[in-house]
Order: sequence, then C-alpha cells, then structure tokens
Amino acid sequence: MGRRVGRPQLGALYVGHVVHKRARPKRHSLRYGVFTLLVDLDTVEATSRGLKLFSVNRFNLFSLYARDFGPVGAPSSPSFVRRRAEALGLGNRVEGISMLCYPRLLGFAFNPLTGYYLRDADERVIMLVYEVHNTFGERHFYDAVVEQVAGVPITHSLAKAFYVSPFNAPSGNYRFAVRPPADTVFTGLTLSDAEGGLVAAYFQGERRELTDAQLLKLAIVYPFMTAKVVAGIYWEALKLWLKGVPLTLHLRRAPPASRPIAGSEPKAVP
Repeated sequence: MGRRVGRPQLGALYVGHVVHKRARPKRHSLRYGVFTLLVDLDTVEATSRGLKLFSVNRFNLFSLYARDFGPVGAPSSPSFVRRRAEALGLGNRVEGISMLCYPRLLGFAFNPLTGYYLRDADERVIMLVYEVHNTFGERHFYDAVVEQVAGVPITHSLAKAFYVSPFNAPSGNYRFAVRPPADTVFTGLTLSDAEGGLVAAYFQGERRELTDAQLLKLAIVYPFMTAKVVAGIYWEALKLWLKGVPLTLHLRRAPPASRPIAGSEPKAVP
C-alpha cells in the first residue's frame, strides 16, 4: 500500500500567493498575497467553539456560512459531499472531508475556487471536489476520483464545463496538479484549448496554526483580503480588456456534468 499519509489537522490556515499567467492572445500575469482556511466538515462547529474570532453561521471577525457553499438551496455539509462520492461508487470508503476556502472577513467573502479533500480510512485522498463560483452568482462542481501517494502531487484532467471568465471560451480542458494540505498546500491548474496552453494558475501556501492570535494577525496584515478578491477580478479584467483581449459572451444555460478527459483518468504521479 505504500507509506501511510498522515492525518491532516482538523483546522489550519495557509498563507501564500495566488498566481495567474496568460499566454495568449496577450501575455498577462498577476500575483496576490492571500490566506485560506482549512476545516474538517465533520468537526468545524466544534473547532469554532474553541475560538473567539471564528464562528460558523453567525457574524464574527472570521466566519463560515453553510449557504456560501454547496448547491444553492442545499448548503455545504458532509452529507452533500458524500452524496457526490456515492454517485461515483466511493461512498463507503470516505472517512473524512476537509474543505479549503476563503473565510468571511467581517461578513464578506467570495470563493472563486473551493477544494474538498475526501479521505479514506488510511487518510489518503481518494476524491477531490472543486466548487467554482463565477461573478454571475452561479456555481458548478467538478469531481475527480484520485489516488494519493505520499510525497508526489496528484494530477488529473477534466473537461471545462462552466463559464468563469469573459476572456476564455466556454470549452477547453483543465489539467490539475494538487498537493493536499499538510505543512504546505498547492493547487495548480492549466487551461488548454485546441491551440495548447492558455492560462496557468495556482495557489501555494504554508500552514499556520488556527488560533485567535493568528487570525488577528492575518486580519491586520490582510485587512481587506476578501473584498480584494472580487476587486482584483474586475481590475484584472479591465487590464485584459485594455490590452485588447476579446470577450466571450455568457450564455446562461445549465453546464453539463464534469467528466474526466478521455485517456487521462485521474491518477497520482508515479
């Protein structure tokens, strides 16, 4: 079975950077300092009771609200994510679910990408769920059955099935590289079309303890981070438009279910 993958903490913070690089039709890049919150969906409420500056479903300096995640009208919960695992035949193997996201800061947050890590009894990640939000108030979910091997990134591909940016066509393929949360965390993706690689993006962060002292420090260092996520999206869009990158209109229709790319089933790097 290989080396056992160590159990992640039930709560942690990851401080690092989000990086985006566009190859064409105009080169463009951005880099922002951010932090993310990792929680165990089965124990997040108990975790919040041990903190003064973090709450679940009520206002605080930092908070998580169930309605911010999962399908609209069916808030995020262990049962919601487990149902997705059951649909892929993994329901009886899932022993724990961690979620990596931006928390609300003073009541506000926007999560372009939320990651769910589903673990088995040996604490290996056996499935990844990506929850994607766009600025039109829509949500979509990508599922990937994976195999975690200690010390190497998980890689897999998915067909693009959701409108995110007006500067990208609604079709294409995503290639993911993921290092699940431990001392560090990494989530990277490359969007490709018929002409090759178009956009590469990643988040890389280092673990910090989830304590009131650390939360207060982050609130001071990143006082408007959650608002800056949205402001940054529009600011970078303006710069792309000024560079002459063509727009793709958003046709509001239900996206198809996510699916792996043929010939590139999810697997770990050997």
